Amino acid sequence: MNTQPPLLFALDLTGTFAFGLNGALTALRATRLDVVGVVTLGMLTALGGGVIRDVLIDALPPATFLYWPYFALAIGGALIAFVLNRWLGRLTMPLTVLDAIGLSVFAVIGASKAVAFGLGLAPAALLGVITAVGGGTIRDALVGQVPTVLRSELYAIPALVAAVLTVLAIRFDAYGLPVALGAAAVCFVIRMLGVRFRLNAPRPPFASP
Repeated sequence: MNTQPPLLFALDLTGTFAFGLNGALTALRATRLDVVGVVTLGMLTALGGGVIRDVLIDALPPATFLYWPYFALAIGGALIAFVLNRWLGRLTMPLTVLDAIGLSVFAVIGASKAVAFGLGLAPAALLGVITAVGGGTIRDALVGQVPTVLRSELYAIPALVAAVLTVLAIRFDAYGLPVALGAAAVCFVIRMLGVRFRLNAPRPPFASP
């Protein structure tokens, strides 16, 4: 049975759908795939990070396999991407916003769950980031491209900020729905600022552009 607050659970499901949709679209842009390949990569994007987290903290079976809405929304998002990919490909900003929502919520939920299973603050924050970016990294590796987390405008950094805020709030016994939403909002704002102004994490001095 799900124990998250209803609003956070709804955002979690929204993020799952968004990652399934965006993951499938990214896969379609990168290579030619049939419907099985598109749905598989969409599901890996939406669910992969959470599965990795749950396996690492020994929360078995993973939450993905306990609540059918996760599977349904991941598959639904991937199928929509497969059918409407030409039209959806023109909706860059709405899809980026949905992806940022997923990134933000997954980072918070991943970090809070890791703490609940007894991890320290630093490992819990790391697992929050893995929850947020793990699925997309698996997808990118399978289609043979450099993972988004390593090259996109401020992707892992906002997830890390949200995860750190979450574990600190738990450490000082201040965690609750408002704090969770606040941490997710901080991640969302940083991510969207990175997209809007094409901001990137620092690169090595004198590196090629």
